[in-house]
Amino acid sequence: MPFGGKPKLKDIAVFSRQFATMINSGLSLLRSLYILAEQTENKELSKVVDQVRQDVERGASLSQALSRHPKVFNRLYVAMVRAGETGGVLDSVLLQTASIIEKQVELRRKIKSAMTYPTVVFCLCLLIVAAMLLFIVPTFKSIYAQLGGTLPALTRILIAISTAFKKFFPVFIVLGGIGIWGFRRWIQTDAGRAVWDRVKLKTPVFGKLVHKTALTRFSQTLAVLMRSGVPILESLEITSETVNNTVLSDAVKDVQAGVKVGEAMAKPLATHEIFPPMVTQMIAVGEETGAVDTMLEKIGEFYSQEVEATVNALTSLLEPLLIVFLGACVGGMVIALYMPMFNIIKLIK
Repeated sequence: MPFGGKPKLKDIAVFSRQFATMINSGLSLLRSLYILAEQTENKELSKVVDQVRQDVERGASLSQALSRHPKVFNRLYVAMVRAGETGGVLDSVLLQTASIIEKQVELRRKIKSAMTYPTVVFCLCLLIVAAMLLFIVPTFKSIYAQLGGTLPALTRILIAISTAFKKFFPVFIVLGGIGIWGFRRWIQTDAGRAVWDRVKLKTPVFGKLVHKTALTRFSQTLAVLMRSGVPILESLEITSETVNNTVLSDAVKDVQAGVKVGEAMAKPLATHEIFPPMVTQMIAVGEETGAVDTMLEKIGEFYSQEVEATVNALTSLLEPLLIVFLGACVGGMVIALYMPMFNIIKLIK
């Protein structure tokens, strides 16, 4: 269905910018919602906006109406709108919300774009190896069986792998499907998600990228919440729910507990390894100068640039490595298949 399905972050960002423009132009809240429900391209989002309009007509506040649709408007969005309503700056807050969503979309786009080529090369490598094991190696096996003689060890190993792979290929497919399904179910559980998030952070090559991405999301989210006037404790609670990493989320909850008893943010931050010294020092300076939101924005900008640099470095590293891996796999199999050819005369005799 065109323009259907669950609304994406990009759809929410466009909706927010249009909404802010209408409010700023003097249109009433209900009129703005009515127009947006009519012109929003995503049908699901259009339906939700219309329901929000109806709730507002019945006397609910905008934030209350939005909170009834958590799958579309998360806690971050609702809290921002509530802050905008309270301060009378709804249009400004909506623009800030659109900006933070667009930054998240751009971050995801950069990572996906950079990882596309290595992923395609890796999948191509797997397909070529599977095709050789299923179709090419068995052909050579039948030829060598007719010739007789003793094959080189490397050739015998390759033929044994090909035989097992061809015999159990349907089993491998089924087990692979079950494994992927089971893994996806496991990481949806609290325990599984916690373990998986820790593993991702400790992964040799990709761990730094995951870490920097989480810090970017933490800094940008907390900065925009505090700048919009959301209370610090609520800001930390919402940030812990939206950082998308349980290790960082637990650390933020610990910071929230410290702030609740009167501690400065920087003190509990320093006790968690996931927050680098630079982050804790900058936040400490921000607390002393009363500009925590500004410092968080600078941290977010820094780590956003770091993510981009890390992605580019990973791409530059992975591309040649994958090409070498592909060459080694295919080249090794070809050498194993053609080694007996060097001894073909003895085999024929």
